[in-house]
Amino acid sequence: MKKLLIVLAACLSAILILGACGNTNDTKEDSGQGGNEETQEDKRVVQHMRGETEIPENLDRVLSLRPSFSDHILALDEKPYGVTGEEQYGGGYIPYLAEQLEGAEIVGNQSSIDLEKVLSLDPDLILIDDYLASEIYDELEKIAPTIVLGTEDEEERNSPDYWQQDFMKIAEIYGKTDLAQEKIDELNADVDAAKEKISSLEDKKLAFLRIRKDAIQLYAQSGHPMNTLLYNDLGFEPSDLTDPEERKDLSLEVIPEMKADYVFLQVDSSGGPDNLSSMEESPLWSNLEAVKNDRVEETDFWIYKSWGVIGRNQMVEEVQGYIEQE
Repeated sequence: MKKLLIVLAACLSAILILGACGNTNDTKEDSGQGGNEETQEDKRVVQHMRGETEIPENLDRVLSLRPSFSDHILALDEKPYGVTGEEQYGGGYIPYLAEQLEGAEIVGNQSSIDLEKVLSLDPDLILIDDYLASEIYDELEKIAPTIVLGTEDEEERNSPDYWQQDFMKIAEIYGKTDLAQEKIDELNADVDAAKEKISSLEDKKLAFLRIRKDAIQLYAQSGHPMNTLLYNDLGFEPSDLTDPEERKDLSLEVIPEMKADYVFLQVDSSGGPDNLSSMEESPLWSNLEAVKNDRVEETDFWIYKSWGVIGRNQMVEEVQGYIEQE
């Protein structure tokens, strides 16, 4: 009898121990510790200008705080959840992407990000450039994982292919590098076709002017993706005043010295039209060969478009349209 009681007591102790273990496991599951392990598996690390940042595997609410990043995201058949508005164009979407961005939240502009709005959107990821990072990186990083795109390498910045760097980085983030390369290859084929047409032109000296409220600026051959697309990729020859590296302000009096066969313009919305009207009234402008030959074209946001695949494709189409008018 005594032996039987001992055996029963041992069994009861074992049952109690097993029950306690079961309760401990239940408690761990209820506390979410097991879920944390799964969450870790659903994240990955991205290298960028500010080091390493852990981001979610699935990205539904990405904020694009630079217009070119929005171009890149849309080119990958994705859509940003929030974007910056453009002061120059009334604070709304960048015009050439406006239709595709319809419905995306606007979180201020690049000079004034609405941090409360950013917080309210509960983003998965925030994409910014190094300029904005110098202003509010720490604040954004407290809200959501924040990746800084760009480079500090001056040689890379001046490369004709520099614009591709951010595109490929964003493609890496979305797991779509193959699609990004396809888009670049398709664009390059279109550029080569346009370059062949331009090379056959007898006159192909080009000046790109930006007409601002109180300034006339002549863009250089390099230093900006638009410049390298026009002169390096498409093969236009620079006007006599176009500098290899530096954008410069011109007075109306020296504009005839450009000796340009084509003049492409970007007219800033604030004050630019009035300045252009004044220029057009002057014989210094009206006597330009490009004006007399009807080779002056007002472009559509090229300074912005040149940073992305969508914009660059539009530019190439527009250039071909201009030269085929003759």
